[in-house]
Amino acid sequence: MTVTPHPDMNLDGVEARHWQAVPAKELCHPGFSTRLLWSQPNGRKALMFEIAPGAVYPELDIHSPGPEEVFVVSGTFCDGQNTYPAGTFIHHPAGTSHIPQSPDGCVLFVFFPEG
Repeated sequence: MTVTPHPDMNLDGVEARHWQAVPAKELCHPGFSTRLLWSQPNGRKALMFEIAPGAVYPELDIHSPGPEEVFVVSGTFCDGQNTYPAGTFIHHPAGTSHIPQSPDGCVLFVFFPEG
């Protein structure tokens, strides 16, 4: 496909990367890793979060100072009470909490709009 850009387009500051090209960073909890896609000095960030099959986060994940936006890319995500299949969007308002886990493993896109 040939793409013809519009002459008035402005792409200054646009960043793009394939999530699998970003090295995974293992968290201190077994079965959890992240890939930082984008971040700002104020703490705003977008990342991919991978949970291995059967992994359960060992502590309460509290959303502070702001909300957390989650999109389940693949697998099944569980927040400790509800289970969400691939294709689900989840908004966790500031102050809410959950215990991330996955019975069969999952990949999540996570955005922190306020840090």
